[in-house]
Amino acid sequence: MKVLVKFYFCFFFLALSYPAYSGGDHHAPTKSFKSTALTESVYLLRGKGGNILLVKGEQGLVMVDADYKEMSEALVFVLAEHGGVQTVTYLINTHWHGDHTQGNELIGRHAQIVAHDNVRTRLLTRQEIKLFNMVSEPYPEHALPSLTYSKDLSLFINGETFEIVHFPNGHTDGDSVVFLKEANLVHMGDHFFSGMFPFVDLDNGGDVLQMADNIAAVLTRIDDDTIVVPGHGQLADKSELANFHEMLLGTIDEVKAMAAQGMTVAEMQEEGLSLDWEEWANGLIPAEAWIAIIARSLQGE
Repeated sequence: MKVLVKFYFCFFFLALSYPAYSGGDHHAPTKSFKSTALTESVYLLRGKGGNILLVKGEQGLVMVDADYKEMSEALVFVLAEHGGVQTVTYLINTHWHGDHTQGNELIGRHAQIVAHDNVRTRLLTRQEIKLFNMVSEPYPEHALPSLTYSKDLSLFINGETFEIVHFPNGHTDGDSVVFLKEANLVHMGDHFFSGMFPFVDLDNGGDVLQMADNIAAVLTRIDDDTIVVPGHGQLADKSELANFHEMLLGTIDEVKAMAAQGMTVAEMQEEGLSLDWEEWANGLIPAEAWIAIIARSLQGE
């Protein structure tokens, strides 16, 4: 009974933690954005939800992700410093979760929304994240992606080449990683939680093992000077993304070894991960929950 209680407490804790993920456990809840210039024309906006990338130029603004609806007033305010919300030409959604797409309602009145095919499909219908007892109702037409793709899409604007690439079944079933060729920058979406265990949406197409494979593929496409923007957490570089990949592989191996011994998930949680990964548990996902997420991914291998 004691082990069972610990198992359910782990998921109760995780459910309580989701508002922190939704609201930004990596930075305090806020109704304003912190703007950081990454180049002369590229800015990082950090608000309450996922990290936003803003690229400005003579052809208007291009955004990657749009935070929560409740942050839209603050978004209007910060965009006014760069030409105004009415100058946004394109909005790229890295995936369908509300902390990255609820701002579509604002931006979609001015810009074309770009995403993977599966993002439009999910936003057209009622969606759930069962682990957190969260529901997303269908989006209005103007807040839906109007330009979708299946494998990759190139966008040429403001002297920049955006390579939008689908990396399947990592965080969800509709993830895009956005490469900016001239700026030598990549926005990872929620394939990368900088410095912490990631949330992997197993009920909506995500898979820990595939996430690790996808990160390995991204690492081959970037260099030591590439600016790496995570979906959540601090700005990073290739070495930090490589460390994240090493963590994924190392923790997968440890859980796989425990499973090979016939241990239940609760027994794995009791055993815990090695101290090598202790600092990664300081974000959204505690080690017990991360073990359970990996174990479930292994069951579907």
